[in-house]
Amino acid sequence: MKELIQKDEYGIFADTHDTARVDSLYVADYFEKSHNHVVRDIKKILSPQSGLSEEFNVSNFGRITYTDSRGRKQKAYAMTRDGFTMLVMGYTGAKAMKFKELYVKRFNEMEKFIKALVSARQEFPLLTANIKLLHDAPKPYHFSNECDMLNRIVLGMTAKQFRLANNIEKGKSIRPYLSKEQIDMLETLQKVDVGLLVAFPNYEDRKRHLEWYKTKLEEDK
Repeated sequence: MKELIQKDEYGIFADTHDTARVDSLYVADYFEKSHNHVVRDIKKILSPQSGLSEEFNVSNFGRITYTDSRGRKQKAYAMTRDGFTMLVMGYTGAKAMKFKELYVKRFNEMEKFIKALVSARQEFPLLTANIKLLHDAPKPYHFSNECDMLNRIVLGMTAKQFRLANNIEKGKSIRPYLSKEQIDMLETLQKVDVGLLVAFPNYEDRKRHLEWYKTKLEEDK
């Protein structure tokens, strides 16, 4: 299963369909269980006798493979939040509860990042595509910092602040609410920033160049 956002230290990642998932190997490790036993538990969930629908199973348990210490290909699973919840529902004890809480928190963080990435992709498609090319393992700030910077330069505020100021639903694209001039400026600066990402790794340097470029464009009108 291809990863849009690589696994964190708890095995949580985003797949290419913008869904947060967790690797069963990491679950076994953190819940101090044999991976074979975790796979066995998953197979019970996936069996027709479990009572769960095939649609639920297909949506929430993706088969993946890994190479074990002896060089053999072995089966594992990439689970969604719902799949993970179904699996660990029966894991009891103080330690298990602690890790359930931790994983819920991590899923929330990953899903929040995915929403931000989807929004950034809608607002700045060229920029987000090039950030993924420039970074082997993009971090949330690689996307949010650039998008916030461009919005601040053009709109005087971040997308989140713009939504609050204009009573726009959380997570909704702000693009339909912008003027043509604002959209044109954002798209122009986005193209410039793609080049600056390579030439100027420092955030403040890029910001200074973009502000200067915007000023020159406005002077030339």
